[in-house]
Amino acid sequence: MSAEKKNDWSAQQYLKFSNERTRPVHDLLSQVTPHVQKETPRIYDLGCGPGNSTQVLLDAFPSAKITGMDSSPAMLRKACTSVPSVEWVEGDVTSFQGEGADVLFSNAVFHWLRQDSRISTLERLFQGLKSGGVIAIQVPDNYTEHSHKLMRDTASLPSLPWSRCFADTRIGSLDDITRPDLDPIESPGAFYNALIPHASTVNIWRTNYQHALKDVGAIVEWVKGTGLQPFLHRIEDAEARKAFLLEYERALKGKYPELVDGKVLLGYPRLFVVAVRK
Repeated sequence: MSAEKKNDWSAQQYLKFSNERTRPVHDLLSQVTPHVQKETPRIYDLGCGPGNSTQVLLDAFPSAKITGMDSSPAMLRKACTSVPSVEWVEGDVTSFQGEGADVLFSNAVFHWLRQDSRISTLERLFQGLKSGGVIAIQVPDNYTEHSHKLMRDTASLPSLPWSRCFADTRIGSLDDITRPDLDPIESPGAFYNALIPHASTVNIWRTNYQHALKDVGAIVEWVKGTGLQPFLHRIEDAEARKAFLLEYERALKGKYPELVDGKVLLGYPRLFVVAVRK
C-alpha cells in the first residue's frame, strides 16, 4: 500500500458512527444473498473503507474469496487490522476490473463519483460480469438534505475567515468538477435504464433512515467523516476551519429541532441498486 496521502480519510472519524453506517450494508446484502448459489463466491468490496462492510460480507459468505478495494491508505490500514483474513488492495473504482467476480458490492463509493462517470462506471463493471453475476451498490442520496445544503451555503458566505478558500471554485455548479460539494445522485430510472439491457433483474429502492443523534454537534461529527471532508481540506488555517464548523453547526440548529429527550433526528436517504447479469 502506498504512503499516506495528503488529506486522506480518517478511519477513526468514520467509525464514530459505525453502527449507523453499517446498517445499510445489511439492508443491501439481504437482497444479494438470494442470487448467490456458489459455496465459494468471488466477491469484491469496492470502496471498502475501514472494513466494516467487508466484515459483513465475510460473515455472510465465510468460504468466499473476498477482496476489499479502497483508494485510501489510511482506511486500508484500519481494514487490514480489523479483518486480517481478507485481501486488501488500493485502487480506483473508475478503473477497477473485478475479473472473475460473482459479486461486486459497494457501500457508498459511487456517491463520490461525478455524474459524468458514475453510471458509466457502474455500467462498465456490470457488463464485465459473467452471466448470473451480481452488482450491488448503495449511495447516500442527500444532496438536498439540510445537512449537505448547509455545507454549500456556509462555504459560500462572503467576507468570512474561510471565504477566500472557496473563491476559485463555483460551489453548487455541476460544471465545476473542482468544487468540494458532491454531485446529486441520478434518478432511479437512470440506473434502471443503464443496467436493464444487460440484466435479468434490476432491483431498486430508496430508504430514508432517521438516525437519533445526541445533538447537532453529532451531525457535524458524522459529516466530518464523509461529505464535509472536501470542504475542510480547502481550509488550511486552523482558526478559519474552526470558525467554519461553528457557523455550520449554528445553521444546523435552525433545521434540526430537539426531540423530547434532547436528541435530534438526522434524516439520511440512501438509494440501493441490485442487478443480476443475464
